[in-house]
Amino acid sequence: MAVPSPFSAPPSPAERAATGRKARARVPRSAHGSFEAARDRPDPVGVIERQSATRLPELVPIRYARMLESPFRFYRGAAAIMAADLGPGPDTGLTVQLCGDAHLLNFRLLASPERRLVFDINDFDETLAGPFEWDVKRLAASFAIAGRANGFSAEDQNGAVRACGEAYRRRMREFAGMRALDIWYAQDDADRLRELMASSMDREARRRTAEATARARTRTHLQAFAKLTRVSAEGRRIAQDPPLITPLRDLLDGSSAEEEALREVLDGYARSLSSERRHLLGRYHPVDVARKVVGVGSVGTRCWIVLLLGRDDDDPLLLQAKEAGESVLAPHTGGAPYDNEGRRVVAGQRLIQTTSDILLGWTHTVGLDGRPRDFYVRQLRDWKGIARPETMDPGLLRLFARLCGASLARAHARSGDPVAIAAYLGRGDRFDRALTGFAQDYADRNERDFEALRTAVRSGRVRAGNP
Repeated sequence: MAVPSPFSAPPSPAERAATGRKARARVPRSAHGSFEAARDRPDPVGVIERQSATRLPELVPIRYARMLESPFRFYRGAAAIMAADLGPGPDTGLTVQLCGDAHLLNFRLLASPERRLVFDINDFDETLAGPFEWDVKRLAASFAIAGRANGFSAEDQNGAVRACGEAYRRRMREFAGMRALDIWYAQDDADRLRELMASSMDREARRRTAEATARARTRTHLQAFAKLTRVSAEGRRIAQDPPLITPLRDLLDGSSAEEEALREVLDGYARSLSSERRHLLGRYHPVDVARKVVGVGSVGTRCWIVLLLGRDDDDPLLLQAKEAGESVLAPHTGGAPYDNEGRRVVAGQRLIQTTSDILLGWTHTVGLDGRPRDFYVRQLRDWKGIARPETMDPGLLRLFARLCGASLARAHARSGDPVAIAAYLGRGDRFDRALTGFAQDYADRNERDFEALRTAVRSGRVRAGNP
């Protein structure tokens, strides 16, 4: 099949800006100022149950238990519910590669391939092309929900939401005036974070940011190696902590299929890497694999950690192979299906993240249940620092909202049209102010959905429980 040429005469900047302004006729900026559930809105517990039906049944109660810890934890696991809420309504038609689950805890400190600490998006399980405002709204609502969890006033919650929207809008306008290569090279490294801290004139914010960056540098693959493995009679192996970490040998009851299954996963994954990175991977050999429970919304999906060793026991590599299913956005975008959902995740991540893991890849294999499954693979824990919103005061939450809004704009500018989006948003704060109404309405809706899950557990409809 012939590959279409990527080259074509682009519209002029004026034409692109006109496209953005025309989108206001379809969806005025003020239309983003509220959320009203559709009359035929799906039962939120039913949405979660349909997701759970494809997951490991023995782990599903852990997912429900984690979602019931708070409305914010529920929100983290409810991307499918929000996709069903946003999908049927009118949209701007200004398409970007969406994160798909852009809540505030999916933005964090990461290591770049050049070993620099940067701030970026870190979760792409739901990534897909779609209207830019879906990501912005999910991110904005997460700040209102986090503010409520901290007992902040409505004014302080709205302050964080406005800060997020304003940072997104201003950064997008900045990108609209930049060359394409400059947009592609842009990143939010530690130097930029220090500049933002200095401009905040907040000594406490600067101190805590310095501590967070220092902690992130300690969260290396060697720290994970020390924490997750032990020395056994057979050599270095992954330490079991069932049901959160269960070695594959225990799941297979000593079956000789263990080595074959592991080899199939790794061989398929290696073929997805570029030749020089496949060469690097060839310096290691696999010695153990275990199933691991991760996150909130991901609990119940098949996730494996793989221990490989190079020169000796002091030369480890830990990989995470995570099952990739259909994006929660797929039913609402009308896009063509992917031949491999792991490849979808990897392609989306490489498109919108500036610091993708050098060993990021994908594979396809037959699971232990005999069914074909797609996976994406990456290094486990390499200089990662995650925010702790429960420890933030209103000023620090606003500052973090600025960081996230600006970072999301950078991601969207790489894949979408920053000129059109900036023209749609305009120079004023109409869009920012509208977001506060939506965020408050959706925070209300999220609390009712959270209570619906609690009711379902109390009635016995679903079972929740921690190990």
